[in-house]
Amino acid sequence: MEEEITIIDTNTRNEKIINFFKKNKKNIIIIFLTTLILLVGYFSLNELKKINKIKLGNEFNNATLTFKNEKKEKTINTLIGIIKKQDRTYSPLALYFLLDNNLIENKIEINNLFNILIDKTNLEKEIKNLIIYKKALYNSNFVDENELINLLNPIINSESIWKSHALYFMGEYFFSKNKKENAKEYLQAILSLENANQNIKVEAQKRLNRDLGE
Repeated sequence: MEEEITIIDTNTRNEKIINFFKKNKKNIIIIFLTTLILLVGYFSLNELKKINKIKLGNEFNNATLTFKNEKKEKTINTLIGIIKKQDRTYSPLALYFLLDNNLIENKIEINNLFNILIDKTNLEKEIKNLIIYKKALYNSNFVDENELINLLNPIINSESIWKSHALYFMGEYFFSKNKKENAKEYLQAILSLENANQNIKVEAQKRLNRDLGE
């Protein structure tokens, strides 16, 4: 008797499953096809990204390794194009190359390129902080102290590994302007940082001891 009941229950369950699939056949097919399309699209997109990354890397290498002054304009245009593609790897490298070789004199254009990296490119947090720091260094001879502080505040008000660099830079900046109290404030802040760069910490202490009465 129990075996018969078990067989009936099994048959009933199987019948329900079959009926469910019959009633929802169209929906099941749609879900299956949609899932398949999404998977194919996902893997195709990843593959396309890999191909584009390789292509971008080749563009960067060709532009920088074969750089010659007589072809400067071509190199500049290629590197600007790479920056505008907002790639996490090659866009920062392209800007660094432009800066290191003084290829663009227009300060507004350089700052616009910095802004593409800082505001639009999906960079790791500390890479972005490094670029903010480099932007401040670049602008330090052209902007007033308030603008410089505003540029570096995102780093100074964070726990970034570049915080001690930013503080030291501002300390040295104010020292060069003979604003010793301001310089002292920034340099002292370095000494209390747990993750301060040790070389910078030593240099900050030297400056405080030697020139700022500590």
